Amino acid sequence: MTTPTDIHWTELDSPVGSLLLTADPATGALTSLSVPGQKGGRTVQDGWRHDPALFRAADEQLAAYFAGELKEFRLELSTDGSEFRERVWGALDDVPYGATTTYGEIAARIGASRAAVRAVGGAIGANPLLIVRPCHRVIGADGSLTGYAGGLDRKVRLLTLEGSL
Repeated sequence: MTTPTDIHWTELDSPVGSLLLTADPATGALTSLSVPGQKGGRTVQDGWRHDPALFRAADEQLAAYFAGELKEFRLELSTDGSEFRERVWGALDDVPYGATTTYGEIAARIGASRAAVRAVGGAIGANPLLIVRPCHRVIGADGSLTGYAGGLDRKVRLLTLEGSL
């Protein structure tokens, strides 16, 4: 069981606002990336340990991403979701920079039925690693920019940065 002292965190400035990152200190794996006002996002809790040095690679890669110089993150990630959510999140990792996909296409990639599209949307909305696990690249079947836990304005900025809009 994870205790608050097992969670290390830092905040980074970015063009889409402050980013709150958490990691497992034993492995250095990134466990979450949240933005202010994010639906289901994290906030610093008592007992968490501020540890900017643990996030040096994430800081460098995020800065390069926002500068338009990095197209694929190479960070160790660790999430704790159901088997279904982990499959959906894994499929997000396969959506390349500058591309978009739909909820239905993600469902098909993981072998889920057409009826599971709503569940796929729920899993995408619960993605704990915004930006580095690119849920912002998922759009509606009609091409509309549907929900994004970090807010549609951030989704537009990310897709514009990547040249998708």
